[in-house]
Amino acid sequence: MVQIEVRYEGGLHCSAVHVPSGATLATDAPVDNHGRGESFSPTDLLATSFATCVLSSMGIVAARHEWDMSGASATVVKSMVADPARRVGKLTLTVRVPRVTDARAKAALERAAATCPVHESLSSSVERPVVFEWGPAPVAERPS
Repeated sequence: MVQIEVRYEGGLHCSAVHVPSGATLATDAPVDNHGRGESFSPTDLLATSFATCVLSSMGIVAARHEWDMSGASATVVKSMVADPARRVGKLTLTVRVPRVTDARAKAALERAAATCPVHESLSSSVERPVVFEWGPAPVAERPS
């Protein structure tokens, strides 16, 4: 069990403290929902949780097998919907893993991503497509 203390600061801003570590973060409502968009919104944190959980779960499996996950990164795009209520409708995740090329490793890491706790906790009404990019990024051609 983990305790997080949250305080409403006014003006649609909140501050949160992760009690075990003392780490803090701030939130603000997004511009399209009466806020100033000065920090992560609560739904931005949901998207961030999804991406970081996927990478962390993959990292656990990689460490167990001594696969090199260094340099791995993810981009998550959050899409909101308004019907039947304002909510996250889709989290599109792209995971880049530059140092893993083995087919067995890829399959195990994709399974880890698909079963991370946040992925498992999200409602089935939230679409969660995940695209994996394996191996080094292609070198962009320079204009002549």
